[in-house]
Amino acid sequence: MTTMVIGGCLRHANTPPPSIAGVDAAHYQNLAKKIEIPDQPTPSEGLLATTPAPRSLVNLDSEEYLDLSLEETIHLALSNSSILRDLGGTMLRTPDAAKSRFDSSVVETDPRVGVESALSAFDAAFTTNMSYENNDRALNNVFFGGGTRLLKQNFGTSQSQLSKTAATGTQFAIKNYTQYDRNNAPGNEFPSAWTTWFDVEAKHPLLQGSGVDFNRMAGPGAQPGAINGVVIARINTDTALAEFEIGVRNFVSDVENAYWDLYFAYRDVAAKVRARDATLKTWRKIHALNEQGKSGGEAQKEAQAREQYFRFEEEAQNALQGKLVDGTRTNNGSTGGTFRGSGGIYVVERRLRLLTGLPISDGRLIRPSDEPLKAKMAYSWESCLVEALSRREELRRQKWQIKKREVELQANKNFLLPRLDVTGRYRWRGFGNDLFPQGQSGEFNNALSDLVSGQFQEWQAGVELSFPIGFRKAYAAIRHSELQLVRERALLYEEERSVVYDLSNSFSEVERAYALVETNLNRRMAAAEQVAAIEATYETETDTATLYLLLEGQRRLAEAETAYFRSLVEYQLAVKNVQLEKGTLLDYNEVYLNEGAWPEKAYEDAADRESRRGAPFEAVAPSVRSQWLSQGVYPQMLVPANAQPVPNDLIPQSPQQLDPQNGVPPQPSNDASGRSNLIDSP
Repeated sequence: MTTMVIGGCLRHANTPPPSIAGVDAAHYQNLAKKIEIPDQPTPSEGLLATTPAPRSLVNLDSEEYLDLSLEETIHLALSNSSILRDLGGTMLRTPDAAKSRFDSSVVETDPRVGVESALSAFDAAFTTNMSYENNDRALNNVFFGGGTRLLKQNFGTSQSQLSKTAATGTQFAIKNYTQYDRNNAPGNEFPSAWTTWFDVEAKHPLLQGSGVDFNRMAGPGAQPGAINGVVIARINTDTALAEFEIGVRNFVSDVENAYWDLYFAYRDVAAKVRARDATLKTWRKIHALNEQGKSGGEAQKEAQAREQYFRFEEEAQNALQGKLVDGTRTNNGSTGGTFRGSGGIYVVERRLRLLTGLPISDGRLIRPSDEPLKAKMAYSWESCLVEALSRREELRRQKWQIKKREVELQANKNFLLPRLDVTGRYRWRGFGNDLFPQGQSGEFNNALSDLVSGQFQEWQAGVELSFPIGFRKAYAAIRHSELQLVRERALLYEEERSVVYDLSNSFSEVERAYALVETNLNRRMAAAEQVAAIEATYETETDTATLYLLLEGQRRLAEAETAYFRSLVEYQLAVKNVQLEKGTLLDYNEVYLNEGAWPEKAYEDAADRESRRGAPFEAVAPSVRSQWLSQGVYPQMLVPANAQPVPNDLIPQSPQQLDPQNGVPPQPSNDASGRSNLIDSP
């Protein structure tokens, strides 16, 4: 008997489907097994379905290039990215973890924990209800029946209430009750009567739940451990903004990583094609000598040259097409991304198209138009350290978490106080045969006239006290808040250590990468000179040793060219990673984050409200201001006030050739403008 899994359930293959009351159950069983597609149109509206076939080694069309600078590439990526794409496959594996430009707005408008939700707890609320009933009952006591033991009654009631909770915790309410009573009690003045009254009530907490600070932190009706006031909601929004900035920073970093990966891919292909063509030239020369039966055209020499040609052909094909391996991306060894000179033009170009939002394939090849940085960058460690500890987005996010825990702890301490409220109520009553005036006069003619006459007024004042014996839940909430606060502070310390660690790595990586640029430049120049000398010798000497040296020199030259451009890109990315580690990558790429414009009326209302409440509050009660939460607006495009002056990052030095006399680089020469002459590719 075979067993198979269908729809997550085990069913024996030879077990017939059951039948119920003559109904064929197989029909429903087959429907349950089918996978359905939701009735939802795709956002692309069929555009993606017309994507042309990608380029490949068997599909080499005429090349048409799209030259883009790094600035244009970043601008395209940010303009076309409602969702911040990544290179790790997060979009398909865990779409809920993908960052987008909607995230902070989603958090702020969350009806459970958003700012508007917290503010709504202070909104005025209106409630009303009406009911009508008919009673027909026998009573054992004539007194309760108003003089009869067989009571027949029509009774209607209406209740309306307008209530509001103030920021101080005071609850205000205006209530109206209206009753209609028609019954057969013989002691009634009227066969039917109306009673209506208005209540004005206030209930103010003196201990627990009292004060503007508490109600803004916890919100009215809060419980120990359940703190979700306006302040907490705003901190949640600020945390979401920091998360969004981290997402934008990583996205910009990935775009730059892919851009320089593509630059290296073009340089790598060029180096391998040059080596292949040089080897092809050598092979053709030996092959011609072999066909003529001359010296230098021996079979082993021809096979050796042919083998090296096809080796370079293989490398050129791989460098053009590329393999499906990870490229340079964030957090693959360093926060900003460690260079992985792998892939190929076609693969890396598609990766860059994915990030920028361009069609995955449109018949053109993106070609970087910018060159990597060749000037030496010198950073001040002290300035970078101050900037990193004050501007890193992760630290700002963690500081908001600490502030949130501090607010929760402060609010939870309020629950150690007993609930002591003073209450007050004033009531106006009215009674009459009718509810509204009917053109007749007389006492108690209608309830509304009696109400406005103010003849019947009542008031009540009182005190309410309640508290749990032992305050166990309140103490548990405080202890929980204290532990959370200690944890968040410990996390901040470890995050700061990680920031210093990452900054140290990136700081030293700049020096290492630049040293390799100089080394590989000298290596490349030496390899080129070696090949030129061997080629000159091979023109006159075609022995095996010279051929071996020529083929080996061509291979070494190709490797030296690849190593030089790899070190150039590594240096460019190292400079970029220093900016990322010290929290200035967006400034470095001239990316500025700003919220969308609000309606003009919103700005006018805000200015008017501030003018009406700000000055009196400062002048009359400056001591009751709530504790500050932030240090003000984050100056994204400026250096923080506590940072040391940042020195000029550009030092007029360039990759230098070693002086064989003393083994040290000579001093660079400057042009009339004072800038150094950057040594480009020889």
